[in-house]
Amino acid sequence: MFTTRPEIAGTFGVVASTHWIASQVGMAVLERGGNAFDAAVAAGFTLQVAEPHLNGPGGDCPIILHDAKAGAQRVICGQGVAPAGLSVAHVKEGLGLDLIPGTGFLPAMVPGAFDAWALMLRDYGTWSLRDVLSYAIGYAHRGIHYVPRVVATLNTVKPLFESEWPTSAEIWLRNGGPVAGGLYANPTLGRTWERLLREAEAAGHDRIAQIDAARNAWYGGFVAEAIGDFFASSEMLDASGRRHKGVLTAHDMAHWRASQEAPLKRDYRGHTVLKCGVWSQGPAMLQTLALLEGFDLAGMDPMGEEYAHTVIECMKLAFADREAFYGDPDFVDVPIHHLLSDDYAAERRALVGEAASLDLRPGTLPGMATPWVDHDAISRVEMLTRAPGAGEPTVARLGVSGADTCHIDVIDSQGNMVSATPSGGWFQSSPAVPGLGFCLGTRGQMFWLDESLPNGLKPGKRPRTTLSPAMALKDGRPWMSFGTPGGEQQDQWQPIMFTRMVDHAMGIQQAIDAPAFHTEHWPSSFWPRVARPGKVVLEGRYAPEVARLLTARGHLVDVGGDWSEGRLTGARQEADGQLFAGANPRGMQGYAVGR
Repeated sequence: MFTTRPEIAGTFGVVASTHWIASQVGMAVLERGGNAFDAAVAAGFTLQVAEPHLNGPGGDCPIILHDAKAGAQRVICGQGVAPAGLSVAHVKEGLGLDLIPGTGFLPAMVPGAFDAWALMLRDYGTWSLRDVLSYAIGYAHRGIHYVPRVVATLNTVKPLFESEWPTSAEIWLRNGGPVAGGLYANPTLGRTWERLLREAEAAGHDRIAQIDAARNAWYGGFVAEAIGDFFASSEMLDASGRRHKGVLTAHDMAHWRASQEAPLKRDYRGHTVLKCGVWSQGPAMLQTLALLEGFDLAGMDPMGEEYAHTVIECMKLAFADREAFYGDPDFVDVPIHHLLSDDYAAERRALVGEAASLDLRPGTLPGMATPWVDHDAISRVEMLTRAPGAGEPTVARLGVSGADTCHIDVIDSQGNMVSATPSGGWFQSSPAVPGLGFCLGTRGQMFWLDESLPNGLKPGKRPRTTLSPAMALKDGRPWMSFGTPGGEQQDQWQPIMFTRMVDHAMGIQQAIDAPAFHTEHWPSSFWPRVARPGKVVLEGRYAPEVARLLTARGHLVDVGGDWSEGRLTGARQEADGQLFAGANPRGMQGYAVGR
């Protein structure tokens, strides 16, 4: 099968990410003796400079890792929680809003990315914080190549920065702003990291003590204080069309740290897929695979209509359960083991018919009430789909601009493996914090304003994130790290890639390059929570016959650009010691490297 580039092969190490500079930084760390965890952290911080429209220091980062020495896999949860002052009563009664806006101060959660990276470096890495940060600090001061998409995104929010968010204008419109293909620096961010290192190294020469001191400075020191002061003293325009103060405080940050837990798992044809917990949408992929295991995918054309229909209908059922049941397990009892069971999968699989379903159909579970389906919300978002600027809008007056995410995969020669999906803290998400050089993420927009719902807002609760790294074992051995940006599409493009590899013997690059699709059937996790029941988007390289046959089944088919679906990267290790990696060619940004 045609591929846009060779699949990278080697034995020493491989790195794949959504930006070639981050991939090269990760590889440079491996070449200098660092392990996969050191390499992923260095690449992650570099992405915050290279792709500020896709992630930032104030965003989030879930990670799945395999520790070869311990022979175990762990999840690091870098998803921060809602501030103590952010409640349904505050937003609905106090401010008169029926949705948390997608931009500004109100949706800002405790930023989780820094502590996720720091925790992995401390517990699994070997390098000092200074060593892994040196690459990002250098780019922040000297400048980094900006691809056209950074500048295009900045242009959509330029009027907002100039009129409403002056602290953001100071950073990203400085000296006229960046130009596509040019170098652009963020010295304010560089100075923040340098101050962090000074405070870390004041703790002495011990590597772990330095990392912990940096974590304390971030969450209990000057970083937290700057964020808290800015949010308390300013009102900023957000996607609601009104100006609001923030509620996130230094106290909120001081009482949060990233955590570790076991991943959720589901077997699929001799493979075991690992995902983050029900505070993410990741288990929806596991439920999709549980349904697909009952179909003969290997007997279907992977670029054909029958395969697409089957996968789409299974994803609809899995994501309906996401809407009905998933939420922060510290607040909600999610029956995930039942949802992943063979019996439940068989019961749900019987709902997959020859025609497309236009309904949102969550399952029913023993001893539980009929699951929630917010028909009023769906009616509202269906109405919004018919309004100009809905969906992932670009509204210059409000500065609302669709954003995306990053991903990093690393495997080293010892067999350590990392899958990380950093996101949030995009420069278009909220005003930059004075003196820090970055803004905060807006993951709080994913909460429903109903405390009784699994994903309903409560202070101290994690919003159900779309960020969803993945890992897979083969015959019980660590096999592959993979993931993608894409919001709702992350756990749609990933099972497509995975089943094409398992059921159709494709390599990583083949599975990434092959034309893909997604559906927008259920309510989006992002403001303004749009649902488009039955809608399917096919990449333009599909044969016209596929769109015609899917339409005949009742799918509402749109055909996108030839290279418009998927942002995947992946890395795998085989039993003979060979390492392989591939990366998405769409957008001409992602690259895999290795030797």
